[in-house]
Amino acid sequence: MQAMVAGFGLGLSLIVAIGAQNAFVLRQGLRREHVLAVVLVCALSDGVLVAAGVAGFGALTQALPGLERVMRYGGAAFLLIYGGRSFRAAWRGGAVLEAGIGAGSLRRAVLSCLALTWLNPHVYLDTVVLLGSVSAQYEDRFGFALGAVTASFVFFFSLGYGARVLAPLFRRPVSWRVLDVGVGAVMWSIAAGLVLG
Repeated sequence: MQAMVAGFGLGLSLIVAIGAQNAFVLRQGLRREHVLAVVLVCALSDGVLVAAGVAGFGALTQALPGLERVMRYGGAAFLLIYGGRSFRAAWRGGAVLEAGIGAGSLRRAVLSCLALTWLNPHVYLDTVVLLGSVSAQYEDRFGFALGAVTASFVFFFSLGYGARVLAPLFRRPVSWRVLDVGVGAVMWSIAAGLVLG
């Protein structure tokens, strides 16, 4: 039980910051479009990555130190680009949340979610490398992984479906601008941490 609680706490702390994936889930939740599919893709993807880390990929990155560096700098580049896109969206403005206006088809939403999840090296650093290496400290590695995966499900379902409470706020264009600036700032600060850390 101790390993599961530790896995839950660490897993939740790693995914709680608004990042590319979380911003997408928030937007889908605010638009009330394809929320179940999006949160399931995110949570199940996290589950696969956590399982890979706990099963030993964390040890692989320790055995190949160059791999960690490539993942770190690749993640920083990805986050800088995505953050720049968020700042550009804030500069342009004009976005509002209206009933009936959405992000597109289910296929497009799922593909976007998969890209933001699987093409973001920062996700690998959090789930595979960090959670994988920390899990080695626990005798019950399965319990640790189960806790981390449970945190992903709790967080993504809360974010996707809890976003509906914020819908009235995001009917104003200034709210989208604030969100985009916040996302850009978080992305750039995480990128700086990856490069400097």
